[in-house]
Amino acid sequence: MNPSSTLFARDALLPDGWARDVLLQWDDRGRLRSVQPGGQRPANVAEAVGPVLPGMPNLHSHAFQRAFGGLTEYRGQAQDSFWSWRSLMYRFAAAITPQQLEAVAGGLYVEMLEAGYTSVCEFHYVHHDVDGRPYADDTELSQCLLRAAARAGIGFTLLPVLYQTSGFGGTAPREDQRRFIRSTASMLRLLERLRPLCEAQGARLGLAPHSLRAVPPASLADSIAGLTALDATAPIHIHLAEQTAEVDACLAWSGQRPVQWLLEHAPVDQRWCLVHATHMTPAESERAARSGAVAGLCPTTEANLGDGLFDAGAWRAAGGRWGLGSDSHATVNAAEELLMLEYGQRLRSHQRNVLAGDQHRFVATALTLEAVAGGAQAAGRPVAGLAAGQQADFVVLDAEHPLLQGLPSPDTMLSAHVFASHRQSAIAAVWVAGRPVVAGGRHPLRAEAGRAFAAARSALARSGFDSH
Repeated sequence: MNPSSTLFARDALLPDGWARDVLLQWDDRGRLRSVQPGGQRPANVAEAVGPVLPGMPNLHSHAFQRAFGGLTEYRGQAQDSFWSWRSLMYRFAAAITPQQLEAVAGGLYVEMLEAGYTSVCEFHYVHHDVDGRPYADDTELSQCLLRAAARAGIGFTLLPVLYQTSGFGGTAPREDQRRFIRSTASMLRLLERLRPLCEAQGARLGLAPHSLRAVPPASLADSIAGLTALDATAPIHIHLAEQTAEVDACLAWSGQRPVQWLLEHAPVDQRWCLVHATHMTPAESERAARSGAVAGLCPTTEANLGDGLFDAGAWRAAGGRWGLGSDSHATVNAAEELLMLEYGQRLRSHQRNVLAGDQHRFVATALTLEAVAGGAQAAGRPVAGLAAGQQADFVVLDAEHPLLQGLPSPDTMLSAHVFASHRQSAIAAVWVAGRPVVAGGRHPLRAEAGRAFAAARSALARSGFDSH
């Protein structure tokens, strides 16, 4: 037994629930070879300092948007909304350089690891130079993100975004969308070039048709067919039914709501992640759940943007799978996304402990297991929890943390982590692919990545928000 590829946990959250005295063993690739509960700690094998959780996949990220956190929290017109926020966001997207993108992403991915995320799906739509022309190397900005992820040590799914129109019915793109726009053929060429780059660092490559308003029907069909020819199992993510205005516009264009239209015109299955899907009818929710697609929920961003509340109860009742994303990164904290999801349902239903499961009466336990399973499916990577064959991604809580110390069970410790510890994180360590990337609550690149992030953000704030 290799002590460097083994960890003993008094309590570990396995896919079917908590287990005692668990020995985790993984191979040289960072894949779990065995997960054995009910044993004794072997000599020379380290013991985790607290309960061990599966690493949380983050299924939806726009990395560059972390740079303007806090800069849009003022009233700029009589009634601010997602759409007024989007105009401010476009100003950042128009200004960011490759070096700044890499610095911002690097700082963000370090934050994510310290916050309990062990992998991330990057929904990447800034492709071109500031004038809208492709870089000499069309993969330049994608490579910035790949390097940032590799350096931080976070698992990665790259989702280049197809973006062609500014509205339903083929409306011409806006000038401030010039860095996003590309033809279907150029997207498929980009995917072909990115595939070996992703494979070289163990990343997964997929595709993100941005939304039904940004990708016409023929382009949606052609891009999915092209992706499938390249990789028949590659993940597909799409923004869908996030805003009521989007639903109204889709109805005006097609006579159907966005989820209804997609289900009737695209081969939606387990490869798909329906990001947000906030505004669905009960019939849409039931049918979408039956498709096997994952709902990509981003509770703190959806709250920040005033999107509305996803009906998690109806989705789960229909057997729907779901996962968590931090999206615009108004918050970078896996536990806080779980808290916000549950609290939103409490406000909606006027009840408590709404999302406890049939098998797990503690909300934090039920939500963690469901979010890990759904996030792994959306990522297209073997990160579905503490089980043989999955990647050795896990989070260790600090049993001696003031908010966890003395609690009677791992369920209550996880509950305290999710519902009580956000300003004093109870995470002690994080491992990705069997390698420690956070120890004592800190990533080794925290200071360096933080300085680079701050410098990039400062420059972007001056260029993008001088008039405010």
